[in-house]
Amino acid sequence: MVASLRLPSLTSLLFPATTRYPAALRRTVCLRTRPASGFATAPSGTASPEVERLRSDRAVTPRSQDFNAWYLDVIASAELADYGPVRGTMVIRPYGYAIWEAIQEYLNVKFKETGHSNMYFPQFIPYSFIEKEASHVEGFSPELALVTVGGGKELEEKLVVRPTSETIVNHMFTQWIQSYRDLPLMINQWANVTRWEMRTKPFIRTLEFLWQEGHTAHATPEEAEKEAKQMIEIYTRFAFEQTAIPVIPGRKSKLETFAGADITYTIEAMMGDRKALQAGTSHNLGQNFSRAFGTQFADENGERQHVWQTSWAVSTRFVGGIIMTHGDDTGLMLPPKIAPIQVVIVPIWKKDSEKTEVLSAASSVKEVLQTAGVRVKLDDTEQRTPGWKFNFWEMKGIPLRIEIGPRDVSSNCVVVSRRDIPGKAGKVFGISMDPSTLVVYVKEKLDEIQSSLLEKAISFRDSNIVDVTSYDELKDAISSGKWARGPWSASDSDEQRVKEETGATIRCFPFEQTQGTKTCLMTGNPADEAAIFAKSY
Repeated sequence: MVASLRLPSLTSLLFPATTRYPAALRRTVCLRTRPASGFATAPSGTASPEVERLRSDRAVTPRSQDFNAWYLDVIASAELADYGPVRGTMVIRPYGYAIWEAIQEYLNVKFKETGHSNMYFPQFIPYSFIEKEASHVEGFSPELALVTVGGGKELEEKLVVRPTSETIVNHMFTQWIQSYRDLPLMINQWANVTRWEMRTKPFIRTLEFLWQEGHTAHATPEEAEKEAKQMIEIYTRFAFEQTAIPVIPGRKSKLETFAGADITYTIEAMMGDRKALQAGTSHNLGQNFSRAFGTQFADENGERQHVWQTSWAVSTRFVGGIIMTHGDDTGLMLPPKIAPIQVVIVPIWKKDSEKTEVLSAASSVKEVLQTAGVRVKLDDTEQRTPGWKFNFWEMKGIPLRIEIGPRDVSSNCVVVSRRDIPGKAGKVFGISMDPSTLVVYVKEKLDEIQSSLLEKAISFRDSNIVDVTSYDELKDAISSGKWARGPWSASDSDEQRVKEETGATIRCFPFEQTQGTKTCLMTGNPADEAAIFAKSY
């Protein structure tokens, strides 16, 4: 039996009875109603007119009209995910999972290049493990899911469904590490975790989500600090180079530091509604967990020492970040490097006599691009019109579309349309089908789109960060929906006051700091660095 710690029953966890479901959320599920049990049900073969409209027209609420409804519409219409039968869970559909696989493929290479090995730990953790590190249990208790019955019998000890793995990792590290020769020990696992969230949002915050979590043990504090910073740098490069998201790397404040860590490093991303998304974190755990679990090693002098540790993670939350950073009123817009499909080919014909030669040319173009390493799809289905296909693939965010009709075949050319430049401005006619010409052109355009999306996101981010020198200026910036950046050396209680009065938190102290003397915006005392404040997901 699964139960939450200090929380209501499973059936009421996602939304309180008073919560109003957004219209887009009701539209995106295949079934109109959600009974009190939390399971979606409806008579077989039935669907509301609203749902049928979504299926046929793939309507997306304008982003400027309702950002949250737009986000949910994009997830449903682009077939990224759907709602699971348990409130707060989601089913990641193939297209959404393909984006996650692209994230995995890139990071797996980077992790192994830096000396980490993949492995796997059990998802059930004895509750006593969680209790061993005081700040850890305090930080995670409200989010824990507990197993109390197994095989029809009450368990002697409650089991925690993995919220994170620092505790079970330390239990095993204690058995594996005996000497300095066993260090550094550097592992990573790709796994699912469960955190009993009260307010959920697909990809951004769900009861269960997918992630990678790295864990390392070192002989010195310097090694652990170097590792923690190295991993946040890998995440930063990934965000910029692969997802075209211009994150701001930095250090979390004491109040925002991971439960059980000495220092937490983060990458903070600005979404299209100007809220902040914590897109990845890297923690210097110091000796907090090694002391709690007795994870020691014999140093070169034979003295017993506690290891110094790190942990770091990114999750399927990154998929939500990609959606909210680059999407527009048409739907999803994917950076080419992360897009499961980089080019879609749409053949066009009116007469049966034109069909064979058009499809033959389209197949040849597909083969040429695939051979060149481009991820390409040929949409040769006959159930939909070319216009419908244009709209469908634009909504799914495919970076480039190639159109081939009878005239194009005759002239041995194609038409190429860019997803990031709407309408005629993004369409180019007369691109030669000659493999050497076409491949070079397509790859150049994919690179241009990748760079353009990053530049646009940087411009949006920078234009929505306000430098402030006083608390009043900070409040004005936050109330106008922007991020505030200002010198900070105030107390934890002052930081809590900002949160209570503005709804904003310190997202990070950026690594990049301006030179010169600084005066704390709250107290007027000297400050060594500036912090960024923003409302967040």
